[in-house]
Amino acid sequence: MSAPRLDEAWLKARVWPRFSKVLQRKGIYLANHSLGRPPDRMADDLRAALEAWYRDMDGAWDLWMDGREAFRSLTGRLLNVKPNCVVPKTSAGQGLRAVLNALPGTPRVLTTDAEFDSLDFILRVYRDRERIALKASPFDAFAFEDCELLVVSTVAFRNAKVFRNLENVIVEAHRRGALVLLDVYHHAGVLPLDLAALDADFAVGGSYKYLRGGPGACWLYVHPRHHGMRTLDTGWFAKKDVFAYARPEPPQFAAGGDAWLESTPPALAPFQALAGLELTLELGVERIREYNASQKALLESLLPVADHGGAFVVMKHDDAGTLSAKLEHEGVKTDARGEYLRLCPDYLNSRAELEQAANALLSCLHP
Repeated sequence: MSAPRLDEAWLKARVWPRFSKVLQRKGIYLANHSLGRPPDRMADDLRAALEAWYRDMDGAWDLWMDGREAFRSLTGRLLNVKPNCVVPKTSAGQGLRAVLNALPGTPRVLTTDAEFDSLDFILRVYRDRERIALKASPFDAFAFEDCELLVVSTVAFRNAKVFRNLENVIVEAHRRGALVLLDVYHHAGVLPLDLAALDADFAVGGSYKYLRGGPGACWLYVHPRHHGMRTLDTGWFAKKDVFAYARPEPPQFAAGGDAWLESTPPALAPFQALAGLELTLELGVERIREYNASQKALLESLLPVADHGGAFVVMKHDDAGTLSAKLEHEGVKTDARGEYLRLCPDYLNSRAELEQAANALLSCLHP
């Protein structure tokens, strides 16, 4: 399947049929930045993984490990990194903890005031337990300070603002001896991303949102220069010769990014993510980005909303949560984070849906 550029007629004919189950739902779904809508094939992939369990019992591990490696390979293509740099995790927070628990002493960690709750909460708990020294700089006016680890989102979750001068900040961090961990959850799949070119040390992300793979299918990227680091967040799947059951002293780790694996993995999670990853790569992130930009421009022309560069538009409102609830009552699913109402169209939304959603929002604002 290929198209020189995406348009609604082509998507309706070639892509929407692959989402027949979710498109049967009533209402207009504009929370694509939160929980992505899954393709039909996701259920088939999961069913095949379950059927292997019923049929083969422990023999299912062959298929399950193939699924894990397919997940790593597809994610590697998305990020432009080698598959063995992609370490499957169940959450972005699990990836952050693995990195924190690989650093010696009480490292100084610098972050921003715009990190998502999962990472922010972990950092503050580690601070309170005196495992790290933590400072936060404003996302909109970031100023680098000496640290051992910089943790920063490339796109802010509240308002979709893109972190400015990311390449220069990474260069400066490395010049001053710091490691860099990027949270790309609101980036991967909707904005072009080349982790190899950025030269980030670590990154976390997952398939819950734009990659349509649901919860649990997440990952930690580990740059090859850090494959030799050892984290306390480990387990027997990080061993050399996992199924040899040998116990050499000292413990021997697997090669490459496999040394960052943990205990028995959630075998089904990768199968949730395969269809969404494949479709994203098939359509091309650049074309998805172009189409998303045209949809956001339409909403901007109809509503008092702002586009800050990410995949969704926002409207500041003193009671954004109540406004979102009113919209849901009118059949338009959005969400709110603080004072920001968030609306995210994707390539499953028609122009007519966006116009109808805009009219519903205007009616809520001016009853």
